Amino acid sequence: MKEGLEEGSQHRHNAAKGVVVGTPCLDMRDKLQKSNTQTLSLSLSLYLSLLFPFLHQRETPKKDTPFSFPIPVWIPVMSNEYDYLFKLLLIGDSSVGKSCLLLRFADDSYVDSYISTIGVDFKIRTVEQDGKTIKLQIWDTAGQERFRTITSSYYRGAHGIIIVYDVTEMESFNNVKQWLNEIDRYANDSVCKLLVGNKCDLVENKVVDTQTAKAFADELGIPFLETSAKDSINVEQAFLTMAGEIKKKMSNQPTANNSTGTVQMKGQPIEQKNNCCG
Repeated sequence: MKEGLEEGSQHRHNAAKGVVVGTPCLDMRDKLQKSNTQTLSLSLSLYLSLLFPFLHQRETPKKDTPFSFPIPVWIPVMSNEYDYLFKLLLIGDSSVGKSCLLLRFADDSYVDSYISTIGVDFKIRTVEQDGKTIKLQIWDTAGQERFRTITSSYYRGAHGIIIVYDVTEMESFNNVKQWLNEIDRYANDSVCKLLVGNKCDLVENKVVDTQTAKAFADELGIPFLETSAKDSINVEQAFLTMAGEIKKKMSNQPTANNSTGTVQMKGQPIEQKNNCCG
């Protein structure tokens, strides 16, 4: 009798263990724990991948540069999708059409209503160069003064900066000098620059003379274009010119990772329209 009771007790104990091991709730708990561990590992890997470039920066910040949280400085890396990445920056007064230019170039679309950029935004479009795939990472910055401390951080590491003004607003053109001072203060000395007068489709409202702007750009030794994001005039040419300027500077300073040749957008003509630029 005693042995039978002990054997029955043992069977109940084993059965109980089987129920515990096979309980769906506990199985789900184990899966969630594994999932959380994998998620944490992925998040940590992503954080380290973003932090890695900062640990290897060798440049010394310029004097009087305000403190700000570091941002990724993109450099040529190995990728199956592209060979190199150029970082471009759009700057200029608020409402001159920086976001519209970016939207037209990246998505071939236009939004007539004005929405002010808060902080920064960016889009990517691909460029072909001598059989190499180059991605243009284009950052759109807010023009308002209250965002200046944030946006100034994005000057660092930029390969090219496009200064945009509104041809119907003289003040936006006069403020180009201030934006150039921002470049001198925060950007690398070797950064390429391009002056763009946007909204050239508004001929009747135009107040900034084309020849005046061109003479100003020539004095600075930088390219100049007039564009219309609304009518898609010279938008492709503006970004193509910027890519070409970067390419030219890279060819003058050859490295093992740089190649020579012309830069051309996939399936896009290079000819510049004459109805908006002198």
